[in-house]
Amino acid sequence: MRRPIAAALAGSLLLGGCAGRDAASILGEETLTAGVRPDLPGIGFRRPDGTFEGLDVDVSRYLAARLGKKVRFVPALARDRERLLRDGDVDMVLTFWLEPEWKQRLAFAGPYLLSYQDILVRDREQGVRGVRDLKGRRICAVTGSGAAEAVTVERQVPAVPVAARSYDECMGMLADGRIDAITTNDTILAGLKTRKGAGFRLLNARFGERRTGIAIRRGDPDGCEALNTAITRMYQDGTMAALMSKWFGSSGLDLSDVQVPQFEGCL
Repeated sequence: MRRPIAAALAGSLLLGGCAGRDAASILGEETLTAGVRPDLPGIGFRRPDGTFEGLDVDVSRYLAARLGKKVRFVPALARDRERLLRDGDVDMVLTFWLEPEWKQRLAFAGPYLLSYQDILVRDREQGVRGVRDLKGRRICAVTGSGAAEAVTVERQVPAVPVAARSYDECMGMLADGRIDAITTNDTILAGLKTRKGAGFRLLNARFGERRTGIAIRRGDPDGCEALNTAITRMYQDGTMAALMSKWFGSSGLDLSDVQVPQFEGCL
């Protein structure tokens, strides 16, 4: 969390040989503040009573416990997550694709999850079977997500992005016909489909591997390495496989090969 300038300087001097770090390490915190999505059922979702549930919530609790920390949660929509880290309002943000653009501004532990980009359509939609079929179709573009750009820019499919603030808003737009498809991580789509029930269909198109990491402030390699060690243990002791089954076991996702991802290294 945010500290007075003098305290931050004192902490950097005590670390010796680590001068120039942008922020004190998360290892110095008693309680880690985790930014999780409030709008993604199965991943990160805020209940009416204000508490949070989902894979990222359970992962955060596990990692904090492995580091000997407590954890508290704050909502982090896609458009807000960089600001929350930059302003010191959170110590880490989950569900962040490891993309070169973001790695220039933030540090990342993990990835803690490998998934694929997929497509969710209305159940009666028969004209969309893969990413190329999104040509000319209206797709949801959540501010700060980058999923729509993965279709229109990376794969140069001329779909029509329609702006939305959250994936919950996307689901409403898909239900009433304002858009034709939602595309993002298969786990996110599986959670949305499970919560809404009938009327929607996950294509299992799997057209792009997505490495999902934990964003932290730059200049904390010790904290990053500690998170990576905890992520490895989470897979080795079977916790991650159990959590994937808990949240997505009824969604149709292939959960037969849940293995620890290859880390990208801490800077």
